[in-house]
Amino acid sequence: MSDTVTVRLTQQVKAGGCASKLAPGSLAAVLSRLPKQSDPNLLVGFDTSDDAGIYRIAPDLALVQTVDFFTPLVDDPFTFGQIAATNALSDVYAMGGRPVTALSIVCFPQDGDLDVLEQIMRGGMTKISEAGCVVVGGHSVRDTEIKFGYAVTGLIHPDRVFTNTGAVAGDALILTKPIGTGVITTALKRGIAQPEWVANAIRSMTTLNRTASEIVTGASGVHAMTDVTGFGLMGHGRELALGSGATIEIVVDKVPRIEGALDAIHLDAIPAGLLANRDFAECVSADAPGSQIPDDLRSLLYDPQTAGGLLISVAPENADALLGSLRSAGLDAARIGSVLGSYTAGQGTPAIVLR
Repeated sequence: MSDTVTVRLTQQVKAGGCASKLAPGSLAAVLSRLPKQSDPNLLVGFDTSDDAGIYRIAPDLALVQTVDFFTPLVDDPFTFGQIAATNALSDVYAMGGRPVTALSIVCFPQDGDLDVLEQIMRGGMTKISEAGCVVVGGHSVRDTEIKFGYAVTGLIHPDRVFTNTGAVAGDALILTKPIGTGVITTALKRGIAQPEWVANAIRSMTTLNRTASEIVTGASGVHAMTDVTGFGLMGHGRELALGSGATIEIVVDKVPRIEGALDAIHLDAIPAGLLANRDFAECVSADAPGSQIPDDLRSLLYDPQTAGGLLISVAPENADALLGSLRSAGLDAARIGSVLGSYTAGQGTPAIVLR
């Protein structure tokens, strides 16, 4: 981290990281009214709420395209840049793609400290380079609030795309990172976070999903994949369930969490994005009979994640091997649930069952 900047970036914005995004319900309402696009080469568009778009440019080659930018959620500008880049790259990894180019997106005050901007962009470039990707340009505008991120383009074989719509009954669900970045960074913004909580969250948010994605693309039996970011585990679980026409079960105490996340909730460090995510996803969920889920753990399931892990739906006979490979690579992966069966909206059954 840089130790030359004394201004706290988190104090210059109303909300930080993926917690600054539009509420998922609001966004879904608008997207549902837009016209459908008809192009045989558009393999994945915005209509399925997937992580990135896929456009075929040759029989054996397609582009993976995504864009992601947000406000600061940590105080150090170099670290903020790293997190923003890690988060933007994640959408390409969630589709099973390989990032190749990136365009930077900068919103910065006209009279802002340019040394801060330089450190943000330097931090971002370290992660873009770590991904084997290259920054080819970008765009900037004047803004009273700092915002930073990237539009990333990757490559993928059209027949080897992972989407959030392919989960199959009986599949195991694996999550590759712990959750809790939203509540911890909210506690940081309010000045009530312990340094070790923040360090744990930063470690997670600056770990690329590259290794996890490469392991998944070489594994057998993977049917669906998405990354867990701004909509939280429940929001992205909702999209996986509805997109696949399946009911998923999450075993709450199996979900890995960042040390300090529950402490932040106990201090009422609840980001507005968590409440919006709850409005979006709680209506399609239900507790399994006899379950007694603590309120703090339940809240954490809706926490908006920044640069979160991959949520993988894999055939049960391949789950142990995949989980072993992820853990052998040093990832804090866990088996958190399963796909129970089919789901149809309006039939009275939940899309997500919590146990």
